[in-house]
Amino acid sequence: MRVLDWTRRSVLIAGATTAMSLGLMSSSVAQTPPGVLIVGQIAEPKALDPAAVTAVNDFRILMNVYDGLVRYKDGTLETEPALATGWEISDDGTVYTFTLREGVKFHDGSDFNAEAVKFNFDRMLNEDHPYHNTGPFPLSFFFSSVQEVEAVDDLTVRFTLDAPYAPFLSNLAYPTGLMVSPAAVMEHGADFGRNPSGTGPFTFTEWRSNEAVVVEANPDYWDGAPALQAVVFRPISDANTRTAEMLAGGIDMMVEVPPVALSEFQGDQFNLVEQAGPHVWFLILNAKEGPFADVRVRQAANYAINKEALVNDVLEGTAAVAAGPTPPAFAWAYNDALEPYPYDPDKARALIAEAGAEGAELTFYVTEGGSGMLDPVAMGTAMQADLEAVGFDVTIETYEWNTFLGQVNPGLEGKADMAQMAWMTNDPDTLPYLALRTEAWPDQGGFNSGYYSNAEVDMLLEAARVSTDQAERARLYKQMQEIVREDAPWVFVANWKQNAVTSDRVENFALQPSFFLLLKDVVKN
Repeated sequence: MRVLDWTRRSVLIAGATTAMSLGLMSSSVAQTPPGVLIVGQIAEPKALDPAAVTAVNDFRILMNVYDGLVRYKDGTLETEPALATGWEISDDGTVYTFTLREGVKFHDGSDFNAEAVKFNFDRMLNEDHPYHNTGPFPLSFFFSSVQEVEAVDDLTVRFTLDAPYAPFLSNLAYPTGLMVSPAAVMEHGADFGRNPSGTGPFTFTEWRSNEAVVVEANPDYWDGAPALQAVVFRPISDANTRTAEMLAGGIDMMVEVPPVALSEFQGDQFNLVEQAGPHVWFLILNAKEGPFADVRVRQAANYAINKEALVNDVLEGTAAVAAGPTPPAFAWAYNDALEPYPYDPDKARALIAEAGAEGAELTFYVTEGGSGMLDPVAMGTAMQADLEAVGFDVTIETYEWNTFLGQVNPGLEGKADMAQMAWMTNDPDTLPYLALRTEAWPDQGGFNSGYYSNAEVDMLLEAARVSTDQAERARLYKQMQEIVREDAPWVFVANWKQNAVTSDRVENFALQPSFFLLLKDVVKN
């Protein structure tokens, strides 16, 4: 049976079996075939264009279809060559010259070369590029320092930056830096996100909305053919359904296992995998209007929420309480002198009274299931109870993940007072630069959806990203964390330890600190 035929049949089988009891399913579900890995994801992807998406849920697919010039070394956030075999950096840190890998082709048969690299970055950064409007390019901030990209010859490409930019190589390894086929973009235009073509270990085969994204092995992959025949990414947004499918054998791998379900996977037929990474789970507070425009009320929300209880009782100990906007996984830049806001409802009530915000009505956006947010509805409900206990009147509005992003990313003004959010980042620059600067307000293309603004924070972040001295960068980031903790533009909730579970038929799989799924070397018996 062909992979495509099997995957169509498997989705029908899975849909029928989830309605049955687990006891009946164990004897009735056909085993997934060897060589085909079925992955249960938390949501339908928004697109398969690296330039158009922001969610790790989508990145987990993209990292298997595309390559960047560089990539993260296995088990680290350090960069190593990928489509580039090497590079040189000018003494002033503003010119990067890459030597490209010879003989690489995109999945559509077109050549990967310096002109293709230039096309990718011109498409993203130049508004007058003929294919600039094929995607929203929400993370083009990553490359805002790029002044010019020059194809020196077929295998040499030169980037000129407007100033030294310390995270540049790391950002090239992030999914926003993945290389797409110019020929495919020109063929499909705005529909490229449904017709992807990269150079990666797997080639795109099919996307059936709300059912499956299917990719098959690229036998000609420059870094060796994958061990798997195919991977099927199935969106299963309901955590209980995802758990039932995993227990029943309908999927081979499940990402973001709900904490309450961890005990279900202790037997020999499952492998539970964990990996710490640079993750922050927080509540965005609307600092532009409403109660949270007053810093005292924002601080009160931080005191009101019992984050230890959330981490221990709701998340079953799979996270640690966050102290500020930078995760401790960035040990060199993390300010370990900061203490998390303690649970102090009396202090919260006093601040609310001082601000005259007793009984304030709050609209709280919560997602049903989102990238890096385990049990978000349970977490949201617990936080609602804590906030109401100190005198707020909180109304929760719950949305599917992509709908949620469509509500939150354009900004909370006129809509909500607070929203859940989680980020997994590649550099200590990324999250604060994209979500805490004044110039990152949504109307300027950033993700500062709560409209926080502090001129000193802006200055520190701008200085840190151009410094080539890591010790100086660390000093600036640590100072930024102190100010942001005091200003409380967010409720700092947790730093999560990611997890996944596989069946015992899956071998050679490991989670990465980047939170991406890298499946090239995975074996499925």
